[in-house]
Amino acid sequence: MQSESMVTDRHEVAKAALDSPVLFLVFNRPETTKRVFESIRQARPRQLFLAADGPRTNVQGEAEKCAAVREIVSQVDWDCEVQTLFRDRNLGCKGAVSSAIDWFFEYVEAGIILEDDCLPSDTFYGFCSELLSRYADDERVMMISGDNFQDGHLRGSASYFFSRIPHIWGWATWRQAWSLYSLDMELLPKFLESGGLESISCDVDVQNFWLSSFINVYQGRINTWDYQWMFAMFAAGGVSICPQYNLVSNLGFGKASTHTKEDGNRYACMERMEIGNIDHPEAIEIDEEADAYTYRVMCDVGFHSKGSGLARWRKLSRRRWKARALRKAFEAGTILMEEK
Repeated sequence: MQSESMVTDRHEVAKAALDSPVLFLVFNRPETTKRVFESIRQARPRQLFLAADGPRTNVQGEAEKCAAVREIVSQVDWDCEVQTLFRDRNLGCKGAVSSAIDWFFEYVEAGIILEDDCLPSDTFYGFCSELLSRYADDERVMMISGDNFQDGHLRGSASYFFSRIPHIWGWATWRQAWSLYSLDMELLPKFLESGGLESISCDVDVQNFWLSSFINVYQGRINTWDYQWMFAMFAAGGVSICPQYNLVSNLGFGKASTHTKEDGNRYACMERMEIGNIDHPEAIEIDEEADAYTYRVMCDVGFHSKGSGLARWRKLSRRRWKARALRKAFEAGTILMEEK
């Protein structure tokens, strides 16, 4: 972590103007939207893209909340080119987010993506912007995250490290990388048939974790957009940049959230830190210890993750049994991957 003077210098640059375009994804939460929009206002991007999903007709009062959100994000009071994608009908998280990012990259080559509950620190924007420029021509690097879930464990001596695992609570990427994304994951059967799971990890529990997740998404049992992005990165052999310190706080945990419903989750409203002058790693190499820690602690994968004893053993054994059944069904052709 850098000195206060370094942080102030970078913050002043960001306030002058942010060259990297920003896509702000909003929906029905005026309170969190207001906080994140104020952060964007302080960064003063030269280009701002606003995408809002439409209200659900069966949710009382949602139309008014969506209108309030759109009013908040319309208060752009700095020199900025603004484009909007305000939808009349509700597409849901899966369709609204993925199509909004598609729309964003119709106009820009690279940019920063924030959702309405992801509050970044002041230096998040400069961090993303500098690395978008540095790795613009390196197709191995597919995204830059503002998230760090290492609980204070330092990974190397640089300002960031490389991971196979994408974290999307405040992130940035390039048009070229996003072009590999597919909402329908058409390449999943070929990926599985060619042993793609082994390219993710040699740990069978990690492989089982992704096998179950990807098949459930592919067959429509999980309604989301982000597993498809993870799959696109795995299939392409891409890597993600993670900062040495956490730069984004997720404000969206709670019962009203689409996915993060646990009020007491350890990753809710994490402390945001600042990062000053950026020291770069010497090479693009996956930090295997960092990824193993993420799987063990955040994803609850493996016998050495959260919990212990007989209950823990039974839980993991059930997971392994289900994963083996999925593999056998796929290999036998009883899971028709082409059917959704």
